[in-house]
Amino acid sequence: MSELPKGWAQVTLSDVATWSSGGTPSRSNPEFYNGSIPWLKTGELGPRMLFSSEEHISEAAIAGSSAKLFPKGSVALAMYGATIGKASILGIDATTNQACAVGIPKAVTTEFLYYYLISQTQGFVDAGKGGAQPNISQGIVREWPICLAPLQEQNRIVAKLEELLSDLDAGVAELKAAQAKLGQYRQSLLKAAVDGSLTAEWRKTHKSKESGAQLLERILAERRKRWEAKQLAKFQEQGKTPPKGWQNHYPNPVRPDTASLPELPEGWVWATLSQVGWLDRGRSKYRPRNAPHLYGGPYSFVQTGDIRHADTFLFDVEATYSEAGLAQSRLWPAGTMCITIAANIGKTAILSMKACFPDSVVGFLPTSEEVSVRYVEYFMRSVQQRLEDDAPATAQKNINLEILEKVVIPVPPIKEQLQILKVLSDSMDSARETDSTIDISLKQATAQRKNILKAAFSGQLAPQDPNDEPASVLLERIRAERAAQGAKGVKRGRKAKA
Repeated sequence: MSELPKGWAQVTLSDVATWSSGGTPSRSNPEFYNGSIPWLKTGELGPRMLFSSEEHISEAAIAGSSAKLFPKGSVALAMYGATIGKASILGIDATTNQACAVGIPKAVTTEFLYYYLISQTQGFVDAGKGGAQPNISQGIVREWPICLAPLQEQNRIVAKLEELLSDLDAGVAELKAAQAKLGQYRQSLLKAAVDGSLTAEWRKTHKSKESGAQLLERILAERRKRWEAKQLAKFQEQGKTPPKGWQNHYPNPVRPDTASLPELPEGWVWATLSQVGWLDRGRSKYRPRNAPHLYGGPYSFVQTGDIRHADTFLFDVEATYSEAGLAQSRLWPAGTMCITIAANIGKTAILSMKACFPDSVVGFLPTSEEVSVRYVEYFMRSVQQRLEDDAPATAQKNINLEILEKVVIPVPPIKEQLQILKVLSDSMDSARETDSTIDISLKQATAQRKNILKAAFSGQLAPQDPNDEPASVLLERIRAERAAQGAKGVKRGRKAKA
């Protein structure tokens, strides 16, 4: 440990605050809830000050459970699960659940304790690792080390922290606002692309030579032609003669319901995804699914998380399948569009390599050269949120193949599709660069915040004053006061007994 600044003391959190935790009144007793006393859960921690709670409990709940009322100015720290290390100052008298450690400051100011706790967030997270449910305990919190500054210097440190962090927070808010506007810009671009307004001027000098109905007729004719060629190839591979009437087994695609759909530009047509492409689910039916012998081979295995984080094209993935993995799956060609149907529904990416994927992903391949897979992928991005919102409400929201087959898509002539892609690609590339710059700035802001907090609690942020009362003197006085209070308590007890 580096040398402490003059007047500072190395102590623990139990030396500077009185710590306790809350409790959860029984949910089976209706008299315990809907009272007037704020009751906080760890998920509500995070803001610097808390002035309200999602739930309230009654006086009966405090009397009949381990819940405690903590005074305004206490600092609450999350000890359980994904919220470990989050902290807030209580701006009101409040109770908490048992997952919150609450410190009532003694040798520190409320704000000094709060900022110190958030400077230790990663340390608390690391201390909670190792179990099925990451937790830290009251014991860990109480014994956590803290470098204590003299009381007057604590005030100077907090003042400087709030000045610097306020400026930093304002910059971060501007960056996030720009990021949100960029997201809205992308969505407006996608909408303009698929409703025809993006290429409205282009169409004035590039008149379509056929109607939308004629375009769809050619797409469907090519769809059937490709299916028949594939079936004949199968018969030939198996050494069989095609049976009579085999063409009657052609899977006719779902037709679109256009009754409530808007009118499209000249030459465009409404179609379903199943009319313009072949859709099928991935496969991963082997049990156990994660058996080691399925992995580590030459075949790329795309997972839903890979698609969720991709941007149009998927170039590389970490997981690979072995021959055994391939035997229970299917190898899709480069150019396949992947669509997630579980978790983050409707996320898309186009394979730039051959790959397998699980049954939580649907593959799409165009049925005709009149349809660009990149145009379809951009369209799917424009309706992704709608697909997720309209998904059946189940324990885990998902959609099925039948829902995707009925998705209606506006299809322009192929030349206009290519023009749309050109305009979109240029605009999206520019937006991507801006987004990357914002992301870098946000990461720099996070690093700067850590550096500011580190400087604050190592004595480098605010000046020391030799006239300040040393922290050790403050601690001795508080200990003496505690001892005196304890002695008085014992005396009162004896008198009552006599």
